[in-house]
Amino acid sequence: MLYLFSPFSFVHPTTAVLLKPVFLRGLSGFLHLLLLLAVSLSWLWKKITAGARDDPKEKSNNTIFKTTVFCSLGVSAFSLVLCLFNYFYWYTSGWSEEKLVTLLDLALKTVAWGVVCVCLHKGFFSSAERRFSFFFRAWCPFLLFVSCYCFVVDIVVLSERRIALPTQYLVSDVVSACVGLFFCYVGYFVKNEGHVNNGVQEPLLNGDTNDGDALGSKETKGGDTVTPFSYAGILSILTFSWVGPLIAVGNKKTLDLEDIPQLDSRDSVVGAFPSFRDKLEADCGAINSVTTLKLVKSLVMSAWKDILFTAFLLLLNTLASYVGPYLIDGFVQYLDGQRQYENQGYVLVSVFFFAKLVECLTQRHCSFRLHQVGIRIRALLVTMIYNKALTLSCQSKQGHTSGEIINFMTVDAGRVGSFVWYMHDLWMVALEVVLTLLILYKNLGVASIATFVATIVVMLTNIPLGSLQEKFQEKLMESKDSRMKATSEILRNMRILKLQGWEIKFLSKITELRKTEQGWLKKYVYTTAMTTFLFWGAPTFVSMVTFGTCLLIGIPLESGKILSALATFRILQQPIIGLPDTISMIAQTKVSLDRIASFLRLDDLRFDIVEKLPWGSSNVALEVVDGNFSWDLSFPNPTLQNINVKVFHGMRVAVCGTVGSGKSTLLSCVLGEVPKISGILKIMYQI
Repeated sequence: MLYLFSPFSFVHPTTAVLLKPVFLRGLSGFLHLLLLLAVSLSWLWKKITAGARDDPKEKSNNTIFKTTVFCSLGVSAFSLVLCLFNYFYWYTSGWSEEKLVTLLDLALKTVAWGVVCVCLHKGFFSSAERRFSFFFRAWCPFLLFVSCYCFVVDIVVLSERRIALPTQYLVSDVVSACVGLFFCYVGYFVKNEGHVNNGVQEPLLNGDTNDGDALGSKETKGGDTVTPFSYAGILSILTFSWVGPLIAVGNKKTLDLEDIPQLDSRDSVVGAFPSFRDKLEADCGAINSVTTLKLVKSLVMSAWKDILFTAFLLLLNTLASYVGPYLIDGFVQYLDGQRQYENQGYVLVSVFFFAKLVECLTQRHCSFRLHQVGIRIRALLVTMIYNKALTLSCQSKQGHTSGEIINFMTVDAGRVGSFVWYMHDLWMVALEVVLTLLILYKNLGVASIATFVATIVVMLTNIPLGSLQEKFQEKLMESKDSRMKATSEILRNMRILKLQGWEIKFLSKITELRKTEQGWLKKYVYTTAMTTFLFWGAPTFVSMVTFGTCLLIGIPLESGKILSALATFRILQQPIIGLPDTISMIAQTKVSLDRIASFLRLDDLRFDIVEKLPWGSSNVALEVVDGNFSWDLSFPNPTLQNINVKVFHGMRVAVCGTVGSGKSTLLSCVLGEVPKISGILKIMYQI
């Protein structure tokens, strides 16, 4: 026997009946009796109306439905064991009304769950789309409600009235609540996956037709469908049940690409990039005149709804996380016997539970949304950089190698996408500091001013450390680009290096560039380590200052106030510790955005260099009249001058000349890769 004691609390006489164990066990037994009667009547009705028709039952292959059969069998066996135990335990101590009703409740549970097990195994509860029938799905929430009600009454009410509480009651109520929750989940969120065809009713003829029907009856492959998230309901989004079918497939076999559904148009590059590019061009006039600020504005506008929604979720999460520290002082006083109003314990427990539920849900959904926005922004930047690399002019390509462009798409775009996780941290820190000061002022009074001063001192140390991190990050990326550029040039000309025997010399050059990069990396890491060490000790520093001020000015430190202050400092610890990472990420993201914006401002190929003629409009395939071309327009002497060429259809032309005479440059001019100073260049479409 388990005895729970708490201070006496008054129960109104009209509600005393609802709190008696006899009523609780009777209510549970009546609920299971109702299930038995409904199943019996339904079975009789089907026997009467079915007649000679014998429809085969559909049996599911889903593992979770098989689990329901074993779960109902386990509950029936558990109720039987508990009923026998109570019978022999109470046999020697005498009988009472409460004990008889309890035994009757356990007996009804044993029979009811045994019948449920048989019905589930035979498919009696199956419907077209659900494994459970409508009545059983409606009965499960009542079971969950009654079980939770009995458990709460047993724990809170009976313990406050100093009544001995048998352990069997607690175990039975906990098991019933868990089973009710499980069956509610299966009944409302898991759909029937179909049946296993045993082949008995398949026709022997028309095999081709059956094959076609079989193929047509198969479920659509994941690659041919849009993700269920795009059309999921509120409850499905709230519980993430829209991803359940994909997890079920992954539980059965290794996921293939065809099992993965397509992205929604808002998240795919095909749907999101055109609107992003149009907004950026509308703000800048052309991609070549883009600035960092305008690029950031376009990125924010492409996902402003999700950004505002995540900000709202974070606001709810922060407010819910501070409910505990705010009410913990009142909870300690309630335990000490200082009760302000009737049923204060119920109110406190309900508020704590609801606040924790809101905190967990908002945290999970905020993480999901931020991850979604980060991937979308990264995809937009990678697509923009890739399209820009395809249209770069030759002069621009000379200043940026393929290795640098790869760095733009992998390192810089990825860093901007990762910054989404940190974009709310600055205003979140300010909000949490304000909430902390309000709670501390409520509990500690004037000592909260010392907390505010200590927090400001900790914040001010970010200024020099943040500027150093930004400087070191910029130098690190410049040295990395230099090393990648040199490495790409060496790899492209490896044959010449091998012939000349210059491997060691160029290896030493790469080593020197690598040492320079390592030097800037060491400075950046040392600064980050110093910042992290400083802010890990910040919560301890703030706590010491606050409690020291309380001792100096004579503020009494009661247990409830101390617990509230410690809980508040514990919540404030995470944003203060994460502040150095946020500042470091801001510095890195600013450098990456500057690099991407400078790359997008590079000159593109001029499409007016070549005059393209429609096919068949002339017998001339290529014509150059008084053409003057130059790789660098700033040079006074053009690379090729006074070029006159006319090539007819069907001609075979060979361009001959010494090394460096301009053969390759002439072909680049025909392709439009060399800037044209003057002249005419005409070309057919299908040359």
